[in-house]
Amino acid sequence: MDSLIEAWDRNDADAYGKQFTKDATYTTFVGSHYEGRKDITDSHAALFDDFLECSKLADTYLDVRFLTPDTAVITGRGDDYTGDKPDELSKVQTYTLVRDADEQWRVAAFHNTQRKPVMERISFIFSPDTKPQAER
Repeated sequence: MDSLIEAWDRNDADAYGKQFTKDATYTTFVGSHYEGRKDITDSHAALFDDFLECSKLADTYLDVRFLTPDTAVITGRGDDYTGDKPDELSKVQTYTLVRDADEQWRVAAFHNTQRKPVMERISFIFSPDTKPQAER
């Protein structure tokens, strides 16, 4: 995960793409779905040259779960930003990582969902037991 974030922070689409398996899937919070390392790399090259130029990644991890010794699911919060790092992260992200043939951990699947913190807080006020254990 550190290598993935460092590649993003350098806006290095090739290095970013290498953090994914050859057949990885990548779903953005706007619903775009990319398939394969090349698709992920090419789309990020375009993004780093446009909307995400000079951006960095912020992240926190809510849970890491090993399904097997070579497969892990990481759930966290994240956001891209320029300027100051945001205090509150607006996306919930799920990474499925696998240990590849070369023993490197790579992302096999990534899913990004836009977070609605105001609605989340209202739900927790009216029904406190709906607050996830990881946030209590």
